[in-house]
Amino acid sequence: MKTLCLVICIVLISSCSNNNVVNRQTGEKNETLAHKPAFQGILDSVELLGSILIFDPELKTFYSNDFEWSKSGKLPASTFKIPNSIIGLETGVIKDESTIFKWDGKKKALKNWEQDLVLKDAFQFSCVPCYQSVAREIGTKRMNEFLEKLTYGTMRFDSTSIDQFWLEGESAINQFEQISFLERLDQSQLPISKRTEKILKRIMIMEETNDYKIYGKTGWAVRDEIDNGWFVGFIIAKGKTYYFATNIEAKERFNMDLFPRMRKEVTFKAMEEMGFIE
Repeated sequence: MKTLCLVICIVLISSCSNNNVVNRQTGEKNETLAHKPAFQGILDSVELLGSILIFDPELKTFYSNDFEWSKSGKLPASTFKIPNSIIGLETGVIKDESTIFKWDGKKKALKNWEQDLVLKDAFQFSCVPCYQSVAREIGTKRMNEFLEKLTYGTMRFDSTSIDQFWLEGESAINQFEQISFLERLDQSQLPISKRTEKILKRIMIMEETNDYKIYGKTGWAVRDEIDNGWFVGFIIAKGKTYYFATNIEAKERFNMDLFPRMRKEVTFKAMEEMGFIE
């Protein structure tokens, strides 16, 4: 009997190895990690390092080219505008979608920040000064209380860094944590009002066609002189929802002028590889 059990175990292990699949336990979920060499090919073809992580909740399967990279914490950069918006709305610092962020008339890092912006535009244009003002008004105490309730990475800040801790410093979130947060937002599992949830989903819509709808946010931070880029969100396609978190860095020969759009382009190519979009 022992011999038979040993043979069965060997066969099962061999089967998982041949399919580049391993199992892991995450809380009460029995999830699978499936290696996708094609994702690595997508990144290599454009001289990028990093990981594309996609989660299929129906199959309880994560797909990636590099799971070790996916588990490594990075500064959230402007992907933090998702929880920052939530906390702003929950505390009343942001009243609603009609809230206007007034331009102070001073020159900004980006031209599209040099205007009055409603919430969705401030979010989609990734207006750093707009969201820094939100964070300052939320304050250290309330920000910390809400981030603990939301279970969003490991954010480190005090009163001196309340308006920049997601852009520099020691804060970190990994790709698995990003996806967990997005899934809980999408599935109404965050301790927030329905009103806030609906507003967030409306401002997060990036693209909508007859075949799919994509909700997301990009981010870009520099730590130790290394540019790190994000694209996180979820896609509804063919009646199913999939969650994604892409994190990339440039190889030495990469043209940094392409960095902003490549965060999304490599993610879309991975979605094509998965058959979500054509």
